[in-house]
Amino acid sequence: MGKQQDIPRALFWDIDPSRLDLQENKGYIIERTLEFGDDKAVKWLFSNYPRSDIKKVLASSRRISRKSANYWSLILK
Repeated sequence: MGKQQDIPRALFWDIDPSRLDLQENKGYIIERTLEFGDDKAVKWLFSNYPRSDIKKVLASSRRISRKSANYWSLILK
């Protein structure tokens, strides 16, 4: 797993990113990155989490907009 300081800090404007745990907060991190992340953040996401974890979060999330969910569903086919 990537180091905690590598987390794209701009995506977590409402919390202290240093308090995030890459495993415990996996769903939250994946949701935020898929919804608001730029190319660099998405690249970070795919280098730190298996595609299967990302798909699981996408399938079960209620926080990802329908538009983003549809987009990522097509990308992750």
